[in-house]
Amino acid sequence: MKRRDFLAVAAAGFAAPRLALAQGAKLMRFIPQIDLSVTDPHGSLAYVTRGHGQMVFDTLYGMDSNYRPQPQMVEGHVVENDGRLWTLTLRDNLFWHDGEKVTARDCVASIRRWSKRDALGGALLAATEELSAPDDRRIVFRLSKPFPLLPAALGKISSPMPAMMPERLANIDPFKMIPEIIGSGPFRFLAAERVPGSRNVYVKFDKYVPRGNGTTDWLAGPKVVHFDRVEWTTIPDAATKVAALQQGEQDWWENPTHDLLPLLKKDRRVKIEVINPTGAVNMMRLNHLQPPFDKPEGRQALLYAFSQTDFMQAIVGDDASMYHVPHGIFCPNTPLASEAGLEPLNGPRNYDKAKQLLAQAGYGGQKVAMLVATDYAQFKAIGEVAADAMAKIGINVDYIATDWGTMLQRRSNKGPLDQGGWSCFNTGWEGADHMDPSNHYAARGNGNDPSAWPGWCVDQPLEDLRNAWFDAPDLPTQQRICRDLQVRAMQVLPSVPVGQYIQPTAYRTNVTGVSRGFPVFWGVKKV
Repeated sequence: MKRRDFLAVAAAGFAAPRLALAQGAKLMRFIPQIDLSVTDPHGSLAYVTRGHGQMVFDTLYGMDSNYRPQPQMVEGHVVENDGRLWTLTLRDNLFWHDGEKVTARDCVASIRRWSKRDALGGALLAATEELSAPDDRRIVFRLSKPFPLLPAALGKISSPMPAMMPERLANIDPFKMIPEIIGSGPFRFLAAERVPGSRNVYVKFDKYVPRGNGTTDWLAGPKVVHFDRVEWTTIPDAATKVAALQQGEQDWWENPTHDLLPLLKKDRRVKIEVINPTGAVNMMRLNHLQPPFDKPEGRQALLYAFSQTDFMQAIVGDDASMYHVPHGIFCPNTPLASEAGLEPLNGPRNYDKAKQLLAQAGYGGQKVAMLVATDYAQFKAIGEVAADAMAKIGINVDYIATDWGTMLQRRSNKGPLDQGGWSCFNTGWEGADHMDPSNHYAARGNGNDPSAWPGWCVDQPLEDLRNAWFDAPDLPTQQRICRDLQVRAMQVLPSVPVGQYIQPTAYRTNVTGVSRGFPVFWGVKKV
């Protein structure tokens, strides 16, 4: 059977049972990048959890498409005492999905819960002497020092999102999942209709009142909803996704695979668009507790074995306009990016050098467990290229193919390999998450902290440089610090950067109002 014929058959089989739901402009059908396995918006770094969180929960500030925080749940704020006293006032007509009114006490509890899971939130609370709610509408920060990033922190786009939730939920241990999904955002989550691995459903919240001013721009401004119902459908097979989009059974595919873009571009009913110009930055995360990556030489060996070009071409093909190398710690073509310390990534691969470094690390052929979430096409591609390169320098790779949810669970295991531990895994972030050090989990040296990202790199110089960045008075100073931070990171290697690529999205041409950034479902219509 030819590929085109297969797509047609797949579409017919997929569409038939749900033909009735395909009618009308009040239903949006969306294919997310992966299945939603964690519904607590503070509970995961996964983008699918963040996207779900933005549907259901609101934030005090919202980021516009120029990455500027704008008031969202707050009416505004007043800054006094040379930047050490912030008073935020909630706007009126804010309600939780259970009908209760949103109060400042709810928000204070939510900020505290989120800050224990988030690096930027933790920095904000570390600079906070007192966080209080003197009445139902006012939130007060008394700071030990100025923290001009406060609105950016409370409106950050990276995971975990700073979601506001009722006090009774916010008081739950942040390292445990909340038992019910109650937010104040423009959509309610229908937990009863959830089918893990298959479907998640959201309906318009009839008591949600959009902001009365501002411009709708990504997460900022009035969130005006035009759909009564939004269905997220998990479809593992890429060919089936194409068929569902082409046949009108689905309206929007978040991240079409690059090998299928030519097919979609030929279809006049489908629009391909790059809505996130920062693309995706990718890496291999190393476990600093397990050999050979417990030694810096073992980690550095990978720099001489890996070709970033090979990784990126495995994902996007030969079109050099769709990827960027060399890629370091910060998103390419942004103010803090540089090529400082990236020399090992340039030029031909040096397998002899890599083998020498492995020997210095004491590697003797032990098994290296690489976790590969094969339900993400890009991580599967990275895993295959990495396994081949590692084999060339004598690493005994145990390629563990798994799904994303299972990988998230296993990567928290600090134990040895024979007790369910691991050596490395492949992952990626939106470039916007790595524009500065504030929320850059992959470049941290805080491995002894309970909130540390799995990999557990411990390096005080990395932490010192990050802290210095917060206090930098101007952009040139920030740039100098970030060059030094990148040089140090390429020596210590909490993670190995493997390149940046551009990820388009695809939707039917009758869908309008798609904004820049990651997909959101306000301001969007079907015509």
